[in-house]
Amino acid sequence: MASNSVEMVFWDVQHGHATYIKTPNGKHIVVDLGIGDYDTRNQNFSPLLQLKNHWGVKQLDRLIISHPHLDHIDDILNVGGLYPKVVLLPAHLTRNEIMAGARAVDRPKFSMYCDIADTYSNPITSDSPEYVGNIDNWGGLRMNHFVPTTCNHNNFNNHSIVSVFEYAGMKVVIPGDNETPSFEELFKQPGFIERISNADILLAPHHGRESGYNAEFVSLVNPRLTIVSDGRFCDTSANDRYSRKSRGWGIYKNNVEVQRKCLTTNSDKEIYVNFGFNDSGEGRFLNVRIK
Repeated sequence: MASNSVEMVFWDVQHGHATYIKTPNGKHIVVDLGIGDYDTRNQNFSPLLQLKNHWGVKQLDRLIISHPHLDHIDDILNVGGLYPKVVLLPAHLTRNEIMAGARAVDRPKFSMYCDIADTYSNPITSDSPEYVGNIDNWGGLRMNHFVPTTCNHNNFNNHSIVSVFEYAGMKVVIPGDNETPSFEELFKQPGFIERISNADILLAPHHGRESGYNAEFVSLVNPRLTIVSDGRFCDTSANDRYSRKSRGWGIYKNNVEVQRKCLTTNSDKEIYVNFGFNDSGEGRFLNVRIK
């Protein structure tokens, strides 16, 4: 059933990242595949199995894996049960490069990543119902993805896909673990600065670490609210810097509205975002809720 809004969940997946997106026309998108849950003390919590077994999701319409690091692909062995129609990942990284850095215990996950990259290698044509350039395919949700490719391959963080989701005049920017070298490349890509500018929500690059903080990028995004997906213990956090650069927004906790500038999955747990048009179609809303 079509709606007038986009729904998002930023999962609490310890030191990792996983986001679920439901489009206005009921399509299902997942960005990254972290696992775990601090709130229930379940280190093996699978967002994919939660979607499949409890939320009634039978198939993913789009899976985006920002880059092949374990905290972004940890749930990958459960992907098969949701049969993604489209997978987007940094395909220019080779199997040999990816497998070279994998620990023995994690090799099945990285091998699965490489198999997925090989399987989903055909381009999407403009007449396909999965074509991202036609926003009608996604209920009006506009998606843009920017892939840095020229950085040194010894740091996969700098090959992370940056995704931008826009609907009803509102915008959410979801990078991977990008650091300054990849941002310097991305600033030169056509359309990148325009698409990221003046967003409503930013997922902090590299889990809010100092290594991912780029002042020019954050100033351009100019978010109302920054979300940090990270574990509990971090001695290189840039959360205070993100707070100073975020404009602030009213979020709901236990049905009480409070003003916040920065939310973190390690303290706020799952973060639920809903934005779109009011029922009358004449106004817009952005609701952010935590437990």
